[in-house]
Amino acid sequence: AVYAASGLIALFILIKVIISPIIDKRDRMTRALEAQTKTLEEMRHLQSEYGLIKEKAGLYKRRFKARSKDFTLYSFLDRLADKSGMKNHITYMRPTTSARENSAYKISKVEMKLQSITLNQLTSYLHGVETSKNIINIKRVSIVRTGIKEGYINAILQVETIEI
Repeated sequence: AVYAASGLIALFILIKVIISPIIDKRDRMTRALEAQTKTLEEMRHLQSEYGLIKEKAGLYKRRFKARSKDFTLYSFLDRLADKSGMKNHITYMRPTTSARENSAYKISKVEMKLQSITLNQLTSYLHGVETSKNIINIKRVSIVRTGIKEGYINAILQVETIEI
């Protein structure tokens, strides 16, 4: 009975001192490996996202360099309206410029109202703005049907670009 008790105690000590720490260490290593794998996946995702952002930044830099030095958003929109035959439909154009804090860039905005135009004319004009290589964004469009003629609308556009 004493030998059996001693064997059980030795077996218990063997399990507690040697086997249990090995199993715990293996579990900790497995969890650490899973955490590191997840971190690596996240880092690869962030790396690809960074690459896309860097690529876009390079594209914007090239577009800024290609843009003429005397470019103004107001004059661009005015020329585009003249070219698309919508100059007579412009009620007003209000340019504003705001400087960004701690930045060499300024945001130039123009709010313009177009009256008695068709949806096709507006779509054509918006396409001309968005597809230009001058890095221009349409921030807001408000469209209202006119009560004067069927199929005609009034539109208020807010357009912006970044200037150096």
